[in-house]
Amino acid sequence: MKLPQEIIRDKRDGRPLADADIGDFIRGLTEERVTEGQAAAFAMAVFFRGLTLDERVALTRAMRDSGRVLAWDLPGPILDKHSTGGVGDTVSLVLAPLVAACGGFVPMISGRGLGHTGGTLDKLASIPGYDVAPGLDRFRAVVREAGCAIIGQTGDLAPADRRLYAIRDVTGTVESLDLITASILSKKLAAGLDGLVMDVKAGSGAFMAGIDEARDLGRSIVTVANAAGLPTRALLTDMDAPLASAAGNAVEVGYAVDYLTGRMRESRFHAVTLALAAEMLVLGNLAVDPHEAETRLRSALETGAAAEAFARMVATLGGPGDLLEGADRHLPRAPVIRPVVAAKTGTVEAVDTRAVGLAVIGLGGGRSRPQDDIDPRVGFTGLIRPGDRLNRGDPIGMVHAADDAAADRAEAALRSAYRIGEATPMERVAIIDRLG
Repeated sequence: MKLPQEIIRDKRDGRPLADADIGDFIRGLTEERVTEGQAAAFAMAVFFRGLTLDERVALTRAMRDSGRVLAWDLPGPILDKHSTGGVGDTVSLVLAPLVAACGGFVPMISGRGLGHTGGTLDKLASIPGYDVAPGLDRFRAVVREAGCAIIGQTGDLAPADRRLYAIRDVTGTVESLDLITASILSKKLAAGLDGLVMDVKAGSGAFMAGIDEARDLGRSIVTVANAAGLPTRALLTDMDAPLASAAGNAVEVGYAVDYLTGRMRESRFHAVTLALAAEMLVLGNLAVDPHEAETRLRSALETGAAAEAFARMVATLGGPGDLLEGADRHLPRAPVIRPVVAAKTGTVEAVDTRAVGLAVIGLGGGRSRPQDDIDPRVGFTGLIRPGDRLNRGDPIGMVHAADDAAADRAEAALRSAYRIGEATPMERVAIIDRLG
């Protein structure tokens, strides 16, 4: 067994690491035989030197095996979707019950907000009574009963990832393609999936703003996942504007309810949701091709089966049983809600989507520090898109704020995020590429 410092030295000097050495290092990290300083040095060595495909697979498997690996006995495929994060990315809330309504089982382990992007877990935590951290036994029971469950990472699954990520977050190594790949996939492998679909975002609101770097990440995840035994595909999707017209926590839950019940289905959000869900059904052998899959998915929406699956998930995890009918009563509402109006007439040429996400944080809807509390009431609704035409005084969106001062700041930030002029922007397709 090599000493941790020898493993670090090998990677620092560009020598490939053996599977056994990677396994020893990750076990040491889990058992706290490897210090935080050594873990930081390892992460920095990987950041600069990179990992081969074999090393990425070995690191992913070692992190998976640092905790419990779930096994399922259910009458259907175990499927999941993971997004690299964006603004107004409400897809997980509607996709999990949509796939469940078509015969899949979706045990989705999601995260809190990261940087300027919203977190699925924070959105669900705005539902009164919803348990985002049940034990594994309850998690398994909810998946069996409702067909899906969206919860936070438990201490049993890939604990090495949690420790290494916390170290990466404060050492400037979060952006490592190798470490991102292992972090995402270790949790998905531990969840015992039969298939995974990745939603890799590109654009001003994505972590990987450039299409080429987003494509590199998608290819890395697909290649490593398949090599590790998890059938995986990826879609490269646009994040040059908020995906939904709502950005926040409770407001995005309300948006999801409107989508599932048919009160509002915006075309771009609908297209991305159906494309991702269709890939899941094909991976799970629930449809022969994406066309058949989309037909089944549209039926699940129109018959209300997807909405019913969502309602079962919410109620079984402790939320209100009538959320679909009474979202306005149950979801927290900001005391100040008012329009943000355009200062001039023109066409929306572009949106600084990252700035919109940061404005939500400024309202209290996200975290500047890990220990910060979140105000679930705040955010934006009714956000317009690039290419939309408006007159001076027309609303860009509605701000939901805790007080007038916060609303004033958010109003200024949102106006600054929108570039209004006379040019008509080139339309970006919602689905940029398919990988795998």
